[in-house]
Amino acid sequence: MNTRRLFFALWPDNRQRDRLRDVVNSVAKTVEGKIVDRRDWHVTLAFVGAFPENRVPYLLERAAEINVEPFRLIFDRLEFWPRPKVASLCAATVSPDLQAVVDSLNNVLLDLGLTPEDRTYRPHITIARNARPFMTERLAQRSVTEWSGFELVESVPVPGGVHYVPLKQ
Repeated sequence: MNTRRLFFALWPDNRQRDRLRDVVNSVAKTVEGKIVDRRDWHVTLAFVGAFPENRVPYLLERAAEINVEPFRLIFDRLEFWPRPKVASLCAATVSPDLQAVVDSLNNVLLDLGLTPEDRTYRPHITIARNARPFMTERLAQRSVTEWSGFELVESVPVPGGVHYVPLKQ
């Protein structure tokens, strides 16, 4: 059976990527690690994992039933996460509307017999992999992003890493 490695994410449009670029560029200079290509920036909402390719249309259909109230996400800190060794642009708070989307997606996963991640949701954008440790830093320049939808994204292996491809925009 063919499977695809999938996750649900906030997928920035070009305008959002430009706005995030200014913040990321200002802090990326201080981070030692492999900088993530801006085309792969995203905010994971729910990790699906290996999923049968023939059931992807059903997964998209179920996700389309989720109502998304527009919300803002404010990235205001740079954090080092030791276990995955990544530097992440992080939001200190999760709006109730964002948490509702995450909860709804996790319920879809449960309905499909999948196990959602069992941890507190922390919105972030990975900006560097194999990063060297550093202390959490509050950003001098915060980035405010606005969202009204999400995407199902596939993690595609490429030489030297992975590339992310939205399956439906």
